[in-house]
Amino acid sequence: MTADTPAPRHSRRGLFIPLIVVLALLVAWTGWWFVLTQRIEQEVLARAEGLREAGWTIQHGRIEIDGWPFRARLAMRDVEVIAPSGHGGRAPELVAEANAYAPLHWVVIAPDGLTMVRGDKGRVFVRADAIRMSVRDVSEAWPQMALELIEPTFRAEPGAEAFPISAAERLTLEARPATARPRDADAPAPAADDLDVLFQMVEGRGREAGPVDRLTGEGRLSVRTEVTLERAGALTGMDSAGVFDSWTQAGGRFANVRVELQSGDSRALLTGGPLVADEGGRLNGSLSVRAERAAPALAGLATTEDSVVNRAQATAAAGAAAVAERAPVSLTLEFRDGRTWLGPFTLAPAPRLF
Repeated sequence: MTADTPAPRHSRRGLFIPLIVVLALLVAWTGWWFVLTQRIEQEVLARAEGLREAGWTIQHGRIEIDGWPFRARLAMRDVEVIAPSGHGGRAPELVAEANAYAPLHWVVIAPDGLTMVRGDKGRVFVRADAIRMSVRDVSEAWPQMALELIEPTFRAEPGAEAFPISAAERLTLEARPATARPRDADAPAPAADDLDVLFQMVEGRGREAGPVDRLTGEGRLSVRTEVTLERAGALTGMDSAGVFDSWTQAGGRFANVRVELQSGDSRALLTGGPLVADEGGRLNGSLSVRAERAAPALAGLATTEDSVVNRAQATAAAGAAAVAERAPVSLTLEFRDGRTWLGPFTLAPAPRLF
C-alpha cells in the first residue's frame, strides 16, 4: 500500500447494534409495565365491585400508579372497607408495591395509621411507627400473609367500648396454608383448606384498670399464639353474625392450639384443642395449662370489679396457686356451659366468637 492509497474505513454498524437491542428491550419492558399496571388496577376495581355486590361498603379515592420501570406502586387515599357485620377498617392512605418482575408478592403500608371499625363497639384509632402487610402468591386460594405493627398505640373514640391494649412494642399476625408447613412424618397430613395462624404481641401494655393491668399487676404482657383453622375454606365472608358463624356451621374449629404468655416472672403455656363454638357463639373445649408464678394473675382476677367474673372462685384459685408459687402449676382450662373453668374453679364467661 503506497502513501497515496487511502486507509480502509471500518464500519461502525456494530457499535449501534447493542444500543438498538437495549432500546428495543426498554420499549418492550415499558409496554409490559403499562399492561401490568392497568391489569392490576382493573383487578382491584373488579374485586371492590364484587365485595360491594356482596353487601360490603367499599370506598376509596383516585388510584395513582407509578414506580416505572422496575416497580408497580399503587396509592389510594381515603380508603374504607366495611363488612356487612359492621367490622372493617379505614385509612387516610394505603400504598401497595410489588416488583414488576414478581407481581405476585405485594407489600402494603398505611403511612398515616388506620382506624379499626368494630361494629357496635365503636372505632379504635391505631398509630404506629410502621404498619405494613406482606402478601405472597396472591393468585392462590390462600396466599401467605403477614401483618406487622411497630410501636403501635390504640385509642378508642369517645363513647366507644374500651380496647384492652393501649400500646405494644410490636404486633404480628401471620397466616399461611397448613400444607406449606414443614412435614412431620409421624403427623397426619393437613387438609387442603386448613390455615395456620400465628399471632404475637411483644410487651403489650393494657389500658388503665383494664384486664391486662389486672392480670399483670400494671405490667406488660407478651403473647405468642399458634393455631390451625380447620375448614378455613368456609371463611367466605362476614355477614351480620361475623366471619366465624358460617365457618362454625360448616364444621370449622381451632386445632393445634399453643399459647405462650409472659409477664415479668410469670409464665404460662396453654396447649390442646380442638376448640369449637356452640350455638351461642361461645367456645367449647379444653386446654392444658402449665404455669409458673401464676398467683399474681389469678389475684388480678379476684380483684376485678367486673360482675361477670366469679370473684370468690378466682380468689380460691389464686390461693391455690400461691401455695405452689415456687413450683410450676399444671391445671386444665375448660370452656363449657358458656363458662371458663380453671381446674375446679369457674372464673368468667367463655370467649365468644359471634
